[in-house]
Amino acid sequence: MGIFDRISRVVRANVNDMIDKAEDPEKVLEQSLREMGDDLIKMRQAVAQAIAAQKRTEQQYQKNLSEANMWQQRAQLALTKGEETLAREALVRKKTHADTAATLKTQLDSQVGQIDSLRRNLTALESKISEAKTKKDMLKARMSAAKANQQLQSTISNLNTSSAMSAFERMEDKVLQMEAVSQTAGELAGMGEDSKWAQLEGGSEIEDELAMLKAQLSGTPQSNTALPQGIDIPTSSKTPAPSASVVDIELEELRRQLQKPY
Repeated sequence: MGIFDRISRVVRANVNDMIDKAEDPEKVLEQSLREMGDDLIKMRQAVAQAIAAQKRTEQQYQKNLSEANMWQQRAQLALTKGEETLAREALVRKKTHADTAATLKTQLDSQVGQIDSLRRNLTALESKISEAKTKKDMLKARMSAAKANQQLQSTISNLNTSSAMSAFERMEDKVLQMEAVSQTAGELAGMGEDSKWAQLEGGSEIEDELAMLKAQLSGTPQSNTALPQGIDIPTSSKTPAPSASVVDIELEELRRQLQKPY
C-alpha cells in the first residue's frame, strides 16, 4: 500500500470520526424531514406540471380530431359538388390532422401513465413523511430519556458517597459532643445549687445548736427534740434533775465529742 493511500485513509477516518462526533441525532432528523419536505414540494410541482401538460395534449388531440372530422365532411361536400380537386385537398388536410391526433393520442396515453406513477409516488412520499414525523417524535423522546438517564448515571458516578457519609458521621459526633457539654453544664449548675442549700442548711443547724447551748447556759429549759442527735439527757421518773447538773452533763458530752477523732 502506497503512502498516499494510507494518508488518504487516515484523513477519511479522521473526517468521518469528526462528523460522527458532531452529528446531533435531533438535528439530523430535522434536516432529513426538511429534505423530504423539499422533495414533496418538488414532487407536487412535477405532478401539477404533468397534469397541466396532459390537459394541453388532450386539448390539442381533441382539436386535431375535430379538424380531421371537419375536413372529412368538406371532402364529402366537395365530392358531391363535383369538385374533385377540392375534395382531394380536403382529404390531405384531414389526413394531416388525423396523423397529428394519433401522435397526440399516443403522447396522451403516455402522460396518463406518468401522472398515475407520479401520483402513486407522491402518496408514498407523503406516507413516508408522516411516518418519519411520528418516528422523529419517538426518537426524540427516546433520546431525551437516554440523555436524562446518562446525566443521572454521570451524577451518581460522580457522587462521593464515602465523603458524604464521613461528613454525616463528623456532624453526628459534633452533635453528641455538644449534647454532652450541655448535660455536664446542667449537672454542674445543679451541684452548685445543692451546695448552696447544703451550706444554708448546715449554717442553720449550727445556729440552732448555738442557740440551744445559750439557752441551756442561761437555765432556760429546752425540748429534747431540739438537742443534737447522740446526746441523752438523764431524767428521773419522779423529779427532774437540777439545771446545774444538766449543764455539767452537757459540757462533759461536748468535750467528749470534741475529743473524738474525725
